[in-house]
Amino acid sequence: MESIKQIYRIGHGPSSSHTMGPMRAARMFLDRNGSAVRFHVTLYGSLAATGKGHMTDVAILHVLEPVAPTEITWEPKVFLPFHPNGMLFEAFDEKGEKMESWTIYSIGGGTLANETYNEQTVGKVYEMHTIKDIQAWCERTGHSYWEYVEQCEGPEIWDYLAEVWDVMQQAVRNGLEAEGILPGGLGIRRKASDYMIRAKGYGSSIRSRGLVYAYALAVSEENACGGKIVTAPTCGSCGVMPAVLYHLKESREFRDSRILRALATAGLFGNVVRTNASVSGAEVGCQGEVGVACAMAAGAASQLFGGTPAQIEYAAEMGLEHHLGLTCDPVGGLVQIPCIERNAFAAARALDANTFSNFSDGKHRVSFDQVVEVMRQTGKDLPSLYKETSEGGLAKNMEQEVTQESCRCKNMSK
Repeated sequence: MESIKQIYRIGHGPSSSHTMGPMRAARMFLDRNGSAVRFHVTLYGSLAATGKGHMTDVAILHVLEPVAPTEITWEPKVFLPFHPNGMLFEAFDEKGEKMESWTIYSIGGGTLANETYNEQTVGKVYEMHTIKDIQAWCERTGHSYWEYVEQCEGPEIWDYLAEVWDVMQQAVRNGLEAEGILPGGLGIRRKASDYMIRAKGYGSSIRSRGLVYAYALAVSEENACGGKIVTAPTCGSCGVMPAVLYHLKESREFRDSRILRALATAGLFGNVVRTNASVSGAEVGCQGEVGVACAMAAGAASQLFGGTPAQIEYAAEMGLEHHLGLTCDPVGGLVQIPCIERNAFAAARALDANTFSNFSDGKHRVSFDQVVEVMRQTGKDLPSLYKETSEGGLAKNMEQEVTQESCRCKNMSK
């Protein structure tokens, strides 16, 4: 497995696979073809189907247009065999001759790969790549998951995670301060600050849950506006981890050093999923985004509350298991409906999974690794309509509703 830095990428939303990945690919292509006088980019499959809502074109043009004119072609019905998020970059010289043609895929979390290159296999950091093996090592040696991360990554990982935690906290604060309508045309108003205010008017139990909602909404709304966030493991699921950790720091006064260790543990679980399955909504649906984020947050919370390796594994397993089959059907191709609310509910579910696991001795029948494999197979079996194409589910239903409402308004105006 590669570094957990690949799970926690710092950047701007709204989508790690549709915004961060294409922007990184454009920069890599530009570095090799800086003398080009024209660029042409073709977007395929899911990347084309919801790319405009995710600002894919804006991300690419931001990199290439300052250097040379760039044309983008959208092919939402063409799915390349390697991955649904395909991109073809072409560079041309003054004579109109092609300098380079490069097909690359944004495979989730901002990661790039194709048939000959895969960032997930570059710079191998971890020898073990299943939680079963890592948990056995922990129980045999007496070490914790975060200590395995430190052993493999080196002490410099703490500086990186400190930056990650700073960005996460700032995203919560920014989101709680901001008000207004989210961009994209759906007319969705920011709710985070309202939820925080209302939560403080309730008793301890409901207040606690309301604040978790507010923190998750804050980060997810920042992401929807293209604000600075951390993938955990993706932009679309970036509100879950910060909500849980920020809430526990505020309510339980956990030190930052303990929060960083929880981040390391969570990153390890997310890394296992990314290695053995996928965190791409276009490949496995939202179970790979919000489901994995919930698992990561549940494991982090369990560790903060003193969970054993078995209890931490159990919490993470429940967080993912109870999101199996979750589809990715963003309305209008935007990371807003149902994505933002899902982050809030997943944060609350992560805390529930932690409580449930810490009541137990950690023993259970279904392992985290088994759920990861089931998630991979479930994602493979999901129809493409429900994997970030906006052609099925809520996206299709809402599109019909908007169309019908538009027709009624036109008839009333006659």
